[in-house]
Amino acid sequence: MHPAPRTWRNTLGPGFLVAATGVGAGDLIAASVAGHRFGLGVLWVVVLGALFKWVLNDGIARWQLGTGTTLIEGWSHRLPRFVGWYFFVFLILWSFLVAAALASACGVAARALWPALPVPAWAALHALAGFVLVLLGRYRLFERVMAWLMAAMFVLVIGCAVPLLDDWGGFAAGLLVPTVPEGSAKFLLGVMGGVGGSVTLLCYGYWIRERGWNGAEAHRGTTLDLGVAYALSGIFGLAMIIIAAGADPADTSGNALILALAARLGEILGPFGRLCFLIGFWCAVFTSLLGVWQGVPYLFADSFRQMRRLPAPAGPATRTQAYRWFLAFLAFPPLLLLIYQSPLAIVVMYAIAGSFFMPFLAGVLLVMNNRRAWIGPLKNGPVINGLLLLSLVLFAVLFVVEAAESLARL
Repeated sequence: MHPAPRTWRNTLGPGFLVAATGVGAGDLIAASVAGHRFGLGVLWVVVLGALFKWVLNDGIARWQLGTGTTLIEGWSHRLPRFVGWYFFVFLILWSFLVAAALASACGVAARALWPALPVPAWAALHALAGFVLVLLGRYRLFERVMAWLMAAMFVLVIGCAVPLLDDWGGFAAGLLVPTVPEGSAKFLLGVMGGVGGSVTLLCYGYWIRERGWNGAEAHRGTTLDLGVAYALSGIFGLAMIIIAAGADPADTSGNALILALAARLGEILGPFGRLCFLIGFWCAVFTSLLGVWQGVPYLFADSFRQMRRLPAPAGPATRTQAYRWFLAFLAFPPLLLLIYQSPLAIVVMYAIAGSFFMPFLAGVLLVMNNRRAWIGPLKNGPVINGLLLLSLVLFAVLFVVEAAESLARL
C-alpha cells in the first residue's frame, strides 16, 4: 500500500483537478446571475455548496480507500445491475452534451480575447488541443498544466473582485447570515449545484489512483487535499458573485453575461481589468475542458468493463481502447451541436439528466458507505450521514425544479 504523503507539496493535487474541472461556464454564469440579481446576501449558498461537494467527494474517496475498488466497480457488484446500466447510458448522453458546452464556452472566451476566428473555429481548436494533450501526455503533465491554469484563474478573478468589494459588512453578513430573497430559490439551488462539479466528482478516484494513494491510511491526506481544493473553489464562486454584484452588467443572458461583465470591468477597472477577467474566464473553461477530456474517459472505460464483465487491464487505463475511443467521442462528435445551435429537446434532456446525478450519488453513498462489512473503518459517521441526507434532499429539490422548468420550455 502507498498512503498519501504528508508533505504539502505531495499531498495536494487530485482535489485541485476536481475543483478546476468543476468550474465550468454554466457554474460561472449561475453564480454571476445570482450576484447580479440578489447581491452579496446570497454568498452563504456558495459555502454550503462547497461543503456538500466536499462531503460527496470525500464519500467517493472513502469507498475507494476502504475497499480498493472504484465507486463504479462497487455499485456494479454490490447494487442491482440496473444501477450500473443507468449510469452507463446517462454518462454517454451527459458527456456528449457537456463536451459541446465546454468547447463552445472555450470558443466564446477565446474569441473575446482574440477575435481573429469565429466561435466554432476556436471551439474546434480547443477540443483538438485537449485531445492531443490528453492522448500524448501523461498524468503528471496533465496535473502540471491544470495547476498553472487554475493558479492563473484564481489570481486573476480574485484580483478583479477585491477592488469591487466596498461593503465588507454586507460581505460578512452574506457569508454568515443565510437569507433567501424573494424569487431567489431556484437560482440559489443552481449555484449550490454548480459549485465544484457533478459527474466529474467521480474522476477523483482515478486521479488518486494515478498518485498511488491506497488504503485507509491515505484518507487523512485526501481529506486535506479535498478540503483545500473546495475552499479555493468556494472562494472563486464568491468572487464571481462579488464581481456580478459590483459590476452590474446590462446583459444577463447566457454567455453574454460574461462578456457584459468584462465590458463593465473595463469601464470600472480599465482595459487591464477587462483583460484579466477574460483570461481568468478562459482559464476556468479550458481547465474544465481538459479535466473532462482526461477524467471522464476513465469513467466510461470502467463502466464498460463492468457491464461486459471484462478483466482489469494489464496496463494503465489510459492506454485501453475504451479510454481512447471515448476521448475521441468527447473531442469531435459534440462539435456538430455548434452547427445546429443545440436543439431545444437535447438541452432539456441534458438539464434533467444532469440535475438527477447529484441525488443519485448522495443516495448511493448513503447505501454503500454505511456497511462496515463492505467499507471497514471508513464507514460513515453520523455527521457525514446527516450532511449526505441533507444534500440528497436539496439536490432532489433542484432536480424537480430543473425538470419542471426544462419541460415547460418545450
